Amino acid sequence: MKRGEATFGTWLTLPDPVAARLLAASGFDWITVELEHTPTTFETAALSYAMIAAGGCVPLARVPINSFENIKRVLDTGAWGVIVPMVNSRAEAEAVVMASRFPPVGRRSVGGQLNAANFGTDQATYRREANEQILVIVMIEHVDAVANAEEIITTPGIDAIFIGPNDLLNSMGQMPAFESNDPQFTDAINRVRDLCKKHQVPVGIHVISPESARRRAEEGFQFIALGSDAGFMLGRAHEITQALGLAKNTGATAKY
Repeated sequence: MKRGEATFGTWLTLPDPVAARLLAASGFDWITVELEHTPTTFETAALSYAMIAAGGCVPLARVPINSFENIKRVLDTGAWGVIVPMVNSRAEAEAVVMASRFPPVGRRSVGGQLNAANFGTDQATYRREANEQILVIVMIEHVDAVANAEEIITTPGIDAIFIGPNDLLNSMGQMPAFESNDPQFTDAINRVRDLCKKHQVPVGIHVISPESARRRAEEGFQFIALGSDAGFMLGRAHEITQALGLAKNTGATAKY
């Protein structure tokens, strides 16, 4: 991303380190372990980070909420970076930096063994280099965040911005979706992207198809999330059951 290139990853929503290991071998640049909207525990997440790193992929974590405890625990247990949801102001972005960075930049405390192990290094080296190596991303996914976008984007210590389209549309009183032609939505997306370009901060977004991913990359997005493990599984399963004439209701995932 520092070179201005696009990266592509996905979301791990199944609370299973085996799924993490298999997905890590698929060729994505990074995989985000989802702790905000899943039953995944910190222990399962820690095992998943290790599996992803062992598979030659970058393990990231989306924490449930912006707090010192959440951010510290995912970094101490081996995530290479953190994605923090619903950051709506500069003060909230500054709180993310304080929790993510060791002094003198932030107030992250020292502890754990898995963090250094997942980087393949020792604790002294990890502590010395973590402030430069850990990826810190905050999410703009609310109309309030769009209004405060420039203050959030220019917060020292923030490496990238990630747009959550579903919650952004929800905050506009609209049906959540990955894509929308609504002017309020497209204007918000363009505003955040243009401000990130102005301040040379990488920007990302979640999409649902390879075609959308390529289009967003052409528009200048660099941290592009494509679907999720559960979405891939269900999507392919639906294709198969429909081809066999077994799918009675395409809106349902399964009857068992």
